[in-house]
Amino acid sequence: MAEIVYPPVLLAARTLFRALDIRFHLEGTENVPRSGGAVLVSNHISYLDFIFAGFGALPAKRLVRFMAKKEVFDHRVSGPLMRGMHHIPVDRGAGAGSYATALRMLKAGEVVGVFAEATISRSFTVKDIKNGAIRMAQATNVPLIPVGLWGSQRLWTKGRPKRLTQRHVPITILVGEPMYPKRGENMGDLTTELHTRMSGLLDRAQRTYPEIPQGVWWQPAHLGGTAPTPEEAAEMDAAEAANRRED
Repeated sequence: MAEIVYPPVLLAARTLFRALDIRFHLEGTENVPRSGGAVLVSNHISYLDFIFAGFGALPAKRLVRFMAKKEVFDHRVSGPLMRGMHHIPVDRGAGAGSYATALRMLKAGEVVGVFAEATISRSFTVKDIKNGAIRMAQATNVPLIPVGLWGSQRLWTKGRPKRLTQRHVPITILVGEPMYPKRGENMGDLTTELHTRMSGLLDRAQRTYPEIPQGVWWQPAHLGGTAPTPEEAAEMDAAEAANRRED
């Protein structure tokens, strides 16, 4: 497919991050195949995660097509960019269409990006994950590649003001070893394994992150930060969902 929008968007992002002295640490990028389909599955802590998870595939010269909620595509600014980069809109009321689109892209040799938690984790731990990414990998016989992101929440996350011009923020991107889920394998076991791998990558990224003061909002509670615990975050998510239903 023609790539008219993706390269200049990447160039603009790299230029901005260079100007802000964003300090990237990448590991495991050799786990992204240089050709053929693959499903990239990342934890979700920021509205910018599709950019940073995508950076993990750039050393392999791959562009990732992310599945994102339809509302992002409806926005007058982000919508044309998302469509131009051939990302995949997800209508949560009618998800079969986006799933079919993702399968077509995987069979055509594309890398499809998925946030298996579906929404941003307020606790900065890995929430319960959906099995859609696993099912896509099974259906198309492609590798499933877990990714751990850390640091992006400091720039823009749920419930916090944007800090897009903050300088010198370290961003860690850890690409894990691929899984190869086969048809007929137990879905519960595969989902547990993927969650364990994602959590392991995130934990390593958190514990090796530079400049970690105690008591900051962007650290998880179990590491001394003041972010909500997973239980508190679940209550906040439930209240938000209830408010949406009332609206």
